[in-house]
Amino acid sequence: MAIQMAMSGHGIEQDGDIPLLGQKWIPADEKCVASARRFVRDIALDWKAADEVPAVAELLTSEIVTNALVHGMTTLPVSCTVRVAVRRDGPLMAVEVYDSCVTIPRMRPAESMGTSGRGLAIVQALACEWGWRLHPRGKTVWFHLTAWPRSEPSVPLKLLP
Repeated sequence: MAIQMAMSGHGIEQDGDIPLLGQKWIPADEKCVASARRFVRDIALDWKAADEVPAVAELLTSEIVTNALVHGMTTLPVSCTVRVAVRRDGPLMAVEVYDSCVTIPRMRPAESMGTSGRGLAIVQALACEWGWRLHPRGKTVWFHLTAWPRSEPSVPLKLLP
């Protein structure tokens, strides 16, 4: 009940068909990227995702959250937050990063000696799929990883009423 009230206060869309494994709000502070990374990695480990998935999920989360903070939140008040949500859709782990900026993410060429410009290329290379969607209060950037291959017995998930 408290989570639903907090979520409705933030105007966050919910997908009732895809079980939510966890979510975390972080302040608009680049120092908090590590916290978001650990959060997603821990969920992947807790839910026994396939071998390399926790490390890949951690890396891709770092890229997407960093983009949200560096490129998307620069003109917004410091009180704005970024929300990271992790869902399970059958064999897929879906990681969603919500921010209050409507700037559409775009890949840009990285300079050979540059320290930035590779994040979305890394996401594109390692995720099964990725994308973004706009909503009334910002955008969501998401990626999917095959975390629970169908060859393994699946753990049934039930949504709570």
